[in-house]
Amino acid sequence: MTADTAPEADLTGWSVAPFTSSGYTHDVYRKGDGPGVVLIPEMPGAHPGVLALGDHLVDNGFTVAIPSLFGTPGAPPMRPGMVPVMLRGCVSREFAAFATNADRPVAHYLRALARDLNEQTPGRGVGVIGQCFTGGFALAAAVDDAVLAPVLSQPSLPLPLTPKQRRDPGLSEAELKIVERRAANDGLCALGLRFSEDALAPAERFATLKQRLGDAFEVIEIDSGKGNEHGFTKMAHSVLTLEMRRREGFPTDVALKRVVAFLKERLT
Repeated sequence: MTADTAPEADLTGWSVAPFTSSGYTHDVYRKGDGPGVVLIPEMPGAHPGVLALGDHLVDNGFTVAIPSLFGTPGAPPMRPGMVPVMLRGCVSREFAAFATNADRPVAHYLRALARDLNEQTPGRGVGVIGQCFTGGFALAAAVDDAVLAPVLSQPSLPLPLTPKQRRDPGLSEAELKIVERRAANDGLCALGLRFSEDALAPAERFATLKQRLGDAFEVIEIDSGKGNEHGFTKMAHSVLTLEMRRREGFPTDVALKRVVAFLKERLT
């Protein structure tokens, strides 16, 4: 890795064991000590950029659990098998990729995983980071009291093909009402990350969440408009992985530092 490339890592040091709940079984990779963070991979799986993010969280004092919901852990994100993985994800009932106001089965699985991680780690609760295809799952996981620090990085479900899908917050109305109550009564806060021109994680979705959660939803929006200072294209998407550059003052590095600080504030 150099300052001009995205960090990457492999599976060295990660233990793996299956975890079953809500009718689903997935391998979960674990590493580290300290308060727990569930790191949900982006499509097409726990690629080297996701593993580098996990290692960074471990280095900052967290126990990280990565559920392998799809794809091949450690495989590069751009590969021949990527398209079939994405297609399976789009049609799977577990993820309900196109549905609005959806109570997704994967959210129930992730809440159980968060509870399990909370029982095995110190701290007041756990964090959950979702990315891209899984971005909104972090907030859906916060229905459970064990989750104190949900981070939504470029949340892309439901896939934003219609105005209704673009406005949809990525979880059901019943789930969102519970999160609203937790924000109002328990001080729950959520952190959202996106690039300004990212059509996959539309501004309308963040506007909905901001309207519903108010100051409890902190937004980091990185300028990817024409002529932006750091040369991001309109296709810039993966804030914490593919677009990450470990350079002081670089927008995605600043965002990562805020994520780590947010987790420490909420969990320790």
